[in-house]
Amino acid sequence: MSIKEIASQKLPEMIKNRRHMHMHPEVSFKEKETYQFILNHLQQYPELKIRENVGTNEQNEGRGIVASIGEGHPHIAVRADFDALPIEDQKDVPYKSQNPGVMHACGHDGHTSTLLALVDTVVLNKANLKGTVSFIFQYGEEEQPGGAMAMTNDGALEGVDKVYGQHYWSQFDTNEIQTRPGALIASPDGFYITIKGSGGHAAYPDTTVDPIVVAAELITNLQTAVSRQISAIDNAVVTVGSVQGGDAFNVIPDTVRVIGTVRTFKQEVKEKIYEIFKAEVEHTTKKRGATYNMDYVFGYPAVINHEEEAKVIEAAAKSLDLPYKEADPLMIGEDFSYYILEKPGAFFYTGTGNIDKDSRHAHHTDMFDLDEDGLESALMMFMKILELESVIEWN
Repeated sequence: MSIKEIASQKLPEMIKNRRHMHMHPEVSFKEKETYQFILNHLQQYPELKIRENVGTNEQNEGRGIVASIGEGHPHIAVRADFDALPIEDQKDVPYKSQNPGVMHACGHDGHTSTLLALVDTVVLNKANLKGTVSFIFQYGEEEQPGGAMAMTNDGALEGVDKVYGQHYWSQFDTNEIQTRPGALIASPDGFYITIKGSGGHAAYPDTTVDPIVVAAELITNLQTAVSRQISAIDNAVVTVGSVQGGDAFNVIPDTVRVIGTVRTFKQEVKEKIYEIFKAEVEHTTKKRGATYNMDYVFGYPAVINHEEEAKVIEAAAKSLDLPYKEADPLMIGEDFSYYILEKPGAFFYTGTGNIDKDSRHAHHTDMFDLDEDGLESALMMFMKILELESVIEWN
C-alpha cells in the first residue's frame, strides 16, 4: 500500500486515541495515566526495545519513554509530547475533558496519537527496516524546565543520527505543512519583578514612595529595550502580562508585582536584554527611592532547524502533494530545541485550522480543538521523512 493508503487506514484509530487522551488530560510532570496508556500500547510489540522512566530525576516527577526498533544506522528519532494545560475545557463535544480544570489545549494529544500510529506502522513493516527508528514520548513540555532537557541528559538520543518533531497548528489551514531552515521558534524567558515602596493615603502621595508610579515608568522603559536598544533586524519581544498592586482607590500600596516575558532567537540578543533589564530595574527603582526583587528565568533555547533536515521536511511535503509554505518565525516556545542542540534535526507545523469544524481557536485557550483530518497528514509526513532518510521502505 502507498503511504497515503496506510495513513488513511490509521486515521480512525488515531482519532480514537487522541479523543481518549483529550478526555483524560494531565498537567506537566503529573502525567501518570497518560504515561501508562502509552506504555500499554507499546508493550503489545515484543519487537520494541522500551526504555521506561526516561528523564526522571530528583527535580521532577515526569516520566518519558523511548521505544526503538531495528538495528544499526541510519538511526532516526521522532518525538511527541503528551502533557496538558491547567485550563477548563469549554467545548461542547463528546470527548470534552473529564478532568476539571485540565485540558489538552495545545494539541499534544494529537502529537502522541500520531506517534503511536507511526509505531504501529513501522512495526508492521519491520521487514523493510534498513536501520533503527526511535520513538520519543516526552512529558512536561508546557512547564519549565520541561522534559526534553532531562530526557536528553538521560540518553534519549543515544546512538541517534537525526531527530524530527512536529506541532499541530490551528492558525494554519488543515493539512498545510510549514517549516524553515534556521530560526523557527523563539526562546521564551520570563521576568518577575516586585517593586517595594512605602504606601499610604492616596491624598498624600508626597509622604509615600508610590510603587505603582515606579512600575508604570519601568514598564515604559523596558519596552524601549526592543524598540531602541536592539537592532530592528533581530526579532525580539518584551511583553508585560500582569501588573498586580493595590486593592482600594484611596490607598497607595506598598508593593507592585510586574510579570512578563521576553522572546528572542539569538543568544547574544537574549543576554543583552537581560543586562538591559538588570540595569533598568535597578536605575528606575533607585532614583524613585524604591527597592526591588527580580527573578529572571531563562526559558527553552530557540528552535533553530538544521538546514539539511528542514529541506527533507520540505521534500516530504511536496512529494506527498501536501500544501507547503516556508514558515515565518513564531515567538512561542518549544523545548524540542534541546534535541536539535544535541543532534541534527528539524521541527515542522501541520495545519489543523478549519472554520467549518470550529478548529481555528488559538492554542492555550478553552475552546481549542483540532481538525482531526490533519492527523493523517502528519503521519504521512513522518513516514515519508523516514523513507527519505533511507531507514525504511514502504510496500
